[in-house]
Amino acid sequence: MMRRRKIRASKNPLKFVCVIVTVSFIIVQIISALHLTSTISSSPKPVIKPSIGELGETVIGMLPEDLAFTLFLPSEEAFRRDLRLDRNDSDSYATLTRVLGFSAVPRWISTADLDLEYGEERVYGSISGFDLVVSKDLKGRVVVNGVASEKKGLRKGSVVVYVIDGVLMDAEFRQSVQPDDDDVDDR
Repeated sequence: MMRRRKIRASKNPLKFVCVIVTVSFIIVQIISALHLTSTISSSPKPVIKPSIGELGETVIGMLPEDLAFTLFLPSEEAFRRDLRLDRNDSDSYATLTRVLGFSAVPRWISTADLDLEYGEERVYGSISGFDLVVSKDLKGRVVVNGVASEKKGLRKGSVVVYVIDGVLMDAEFRQSVQPDDDDVDDR
């Protein structure tokens, strides 16, 4: 005699529910992973922010890390163009220290603080006592003492950085970095 065996799901319904939940969870994870892979491969390449340059990093490194500062930092091109400064210059540290004094404000100035109307101005004092007159141009760029910003409100540690297309300096410093008349004739 052949016994007939009955196929039973399980004597314990709790085991049955746990198996169903586990299998369902694994299926959902596999589907999610496949969907995520297709989303990543079809998304555009991430936009990489241009760096502030080695000279800019040096200037930021001069500031204390535990205090709030806003820095109106010259672009790498402005360092080369206006100060004829290269990262390999032996006297660049002294020049960068002067630039820091004119362009660093001892407080955070967010982009919301600079939400100005065209023609409206705010005056901030740099750490050297130099007045920085901040406004906006018709294109909505932040303008500091007549120098327009390229990038605004970048956070670098405890420092808010606005990269500008020029160097902030007083008349005495400007005169000391201008080329001599002999240098201009040689070109």
